Amino acid sequence: MSILLDRDSRVLVQGITGRMARFHTQEMLQYGTNVVGGVVPGKGGETVDGVPVFNTVKQAVEATGADTSLVFVPPPFAADSIMETADSGIRYCVCITDGIPAQDMIRVKRYMYRYPRERRMVLTGPNCAGTISPGKALLGIMPGHIYLPGHVGIIGRSGTLGYEAAAQLKAHGIGVSTSVGIGGDPINGSSFKDILERFEQDEDTHLIAMIGEIGGPQEAEAAEYIRDHVSKPVVAYVAGLTAPKGRTMGHAGAIISAFGESASEKVEILSAVGVTVAANPAVIGDTIANVMKEAA
Repeated sequence: MSILLDRDSRVLVQGITGRMARFHTQEMLQYGTNVVGGVVPGKGGETVDGVPVFNTVKQAVEATGADTSLVFVPPPFAADSIMETADSGIRYCVCITDGIPAQDMIRVKRYMYRYPRERRMVLTGPNCAGTISPGKALLGIMPGHIYLPGHVGIIGRSGTLGYEAAAQLKAHGIGVSTSVGIGGDPINGSSFKDILERFEQDEDTHLIAMIGEIGGPQEAEAAEYIRDHVSKPVVAYVAGLTAPKGRTMGHAGAIISAFGESASEKVEILSAVGVTVAANPAVIGDTIANVMKEAA
């Protein structure tokens, strides 16, 4: 079992004719992802590597039965693309785009709340690496070959640290049930808490790995949720222990502005609720392997 994405997911790529979107669509097709269409206004009727292109998401959904979408649309137009997707019956949307203005994302989140929860599209990103259910489907820009199928669920704000965790787990012979990039922007579609809830309910996920970083309250909110609702072992790593206050480090959301937003404070908060925190990125895999042995 996997969360959000599986072999049956019917995927659209919005912005498919762009250079990077075309490259990663080829990678997804080679991985076995069921890419059924692309969306680029004004280019309906064309094809990209055998994938039909439509002018609108609604047309694509009607023609292909798509239920999942990947957004590669440039920042000025990405918010409108996400809102169009939310209106078109898509179940799950990943936004790769970096540089979407925070005000645009506020508008997107308000727009999505027009729908009741049972009909509301799930959004991860923007500014994320995507989602992968190893051996089933890849939706994003991550290198699929580093992920073994298995029982560790990964949630990460940082795409590259998510890759590092997966590669270290593979070296230990440990696999991943699903890896979800939630993105490094201040305002994103899904939080650690949202994905923790899904992994807690997933019978195939036996341990949860969180990759956090400085800035924002998400890790503290996740700690509260873990304390009250998560029964599975959780291992975390928080990047940015040496980052100075008031300076953006890498991601737009990685800036310390309040108590609980520095890496050391987040480590303290997570440790207090029983989360095992890896000391540095080089030992994420070792830490997970040790916790799995203890839990066995």
